[in-house]
Amino acid sequence: MSKPHQFSLSLLTNCKTLKSLKQIHAQVLKKGLDSDPFVAGKLLLHCSINLSDSLDYAHRLFTYTPNPDAFMYNTLIRGLGESETPQKSLSIFTHMLGYSNFPPDSFSFAFLLKGAANARCLRMGSQLHCQALVRGLDSHAFVGTTIVSMYAECGIVGFSRKMFDEMPEPNVVAWNAMLTAYFRCYDLKGAEGIFYLMPFRDLTSMNVMLAGYTKVGELELAKKLFLGMLIKDDVSWSTIIIGLAQSGSYDEALSYFRELRRLGLTPNEVSLTGVLSACAQSGALAFAITLHGFIEKSGMVWILSVNNALLDTYSKCGSLDMACLVFKRMPGKKSIVSWTSMVTGLAMQGYGEGAIKLFNEMKESGIKPDGITFIAILKACSHAGLIEQGYKIFSKMTEEYGIDPTIEHYGCVVDLYGRAGLLQKAYDFVIQMPIPPTAIIWRTLLGACSFFGDVVLAERVKERLAKADPDNSGDHVLLSNTYAVAGKQNDVVMIRESMAELKMKKIPGWSMIEVDKF
Repeated sequence: MSKPHQFSLSLLTNCKTLKSLKQIHAQVLKKGLDSDPFVAGKLLLHCSINLSDSLDYAHRLFTYTPNPDAFMYNTLIRGLGESETPQKSLSIFTHMLGYSNFPPDSFSFAFLLKGAANARCLRMGSQLHCQALVRGLDSHAFVGTTIVSMYAECGIVGFSRKMFDEMPEPNVVAWNAMLTAYFRCYDLKGAEGIFYLMPFRDLTSMNVMLAGYTKVGELELAKKLFLGMLIKDDVSWSTIIIGLAQSGSYDEALSYFRELRRLGLTPNEVSLTGVLSACAQSGALAFAITLHGFIEKSGMVWILSVNNALLDTYSKCGSLDMACLVFKRMPGKKSIVSWTSMVTGLAMQGYGEGAIKLFNEMKESGIKPDGITFIAILKACSHAGLIEQGYKIFSKMTEEYGIDPTIEHYGCVVDLYGRAGLLQKAYDFVIQMPIPPTAIIWRTLLGACSFFGDVVLAERVKERLAKADPDNSGDHVLLSNTYAVAGKQNDVVMIRESMAELKMKKIPGWSMIEVDKF
């Protein structure tokens, strides 16, 4: 390897930021290495794939590179295909067809089809399939497998199966892609059919089946398969822990994590976030603190997703001081998830003004709030009684950020007015909503009427609820409570008797406490 090549590789090995990459690029230009295809390709690969925030720079680097080769085209296509705007990869492909001396190859189509799958764009995917067919590349194993996955991501598993059946000798990767395709479309029967037809299965096949079972809610089948696996890797453990946590089986998720540690295995990023999610949902604060200690000792504290999960766990377990500590000590640039989790934590504990302050700091740092962030900050305003600030923030969603409010945002505004006792204003807001209000929206307002004893408005809201969700016993209880607050005991008795006649039973409340902590 020549000295210029060694020079570029040695610098790029430790390059972790766009700022460092620009410095390396400057050195490359200074030494006249920018015309070397190898060096230019390595630079483009690093900022297209390895760095998360440098795709625009990669595009500029590509534009100013004279006569880019097939590797450079494919690298940028791959980077764009894996980005938040995968459709843009098609423009590079069009440029390749019109201006390049290098024809698209199997890698070009595999990366393009991956972009179509990520975009869930059937039109783009089917056009690329035709292009690959014309060039005779559809029979290439790499391309054919990606076509199978693309159609599944677009929700047409029948096309996936047709493509798979046309493959002369599908390898284990193609079989696994078809297995994944069925689970993508929640076709358990089809997935099991492919699984038992497979002439050979590797560990990936078992992990795909395991993930599929958890995805469709077949936890018993997932546990049975997991216990029967002779070989288990990080993915196997992560899959079962995440699957159980997401399905609400938090205790079992923690139990599997304990078993993972008992066997002397080191949990990875995914399994840690999964078990922290289980701690957050079950309120297992003591176990979360133990995990925090493990994360610190194992050197995984620098991983952003683990920090975000830890922050969310402390917030939901009521340990706001620890959540703030994790947030302040986060290495590097905080993500939108980090900021939103901290805003949510402050909102849950009633620190509305603190949440608004943090929300403003987030904007000043250059992070653009998304719909989830606005739900968090609206809840903060609601819990803290910040009526004017809350409605101003709601208005800015569309005016400044172009975010169309969802039913959750409208629900937050109803709750904002309801908690403040502005019941008529809340009712008028619901009536004027541009989307049909759900039963939850009306129920939120009914709860506010119950708290403040507004019988007249409560009866009007209950009429709406009777049409939207007539069999909900909780609505009858809320109306009964409204009558009780207003001192109308006869009406309370009438509601209770009507519930008995309709054989309605109130779902009992329940609480959780942490026992047997370790």
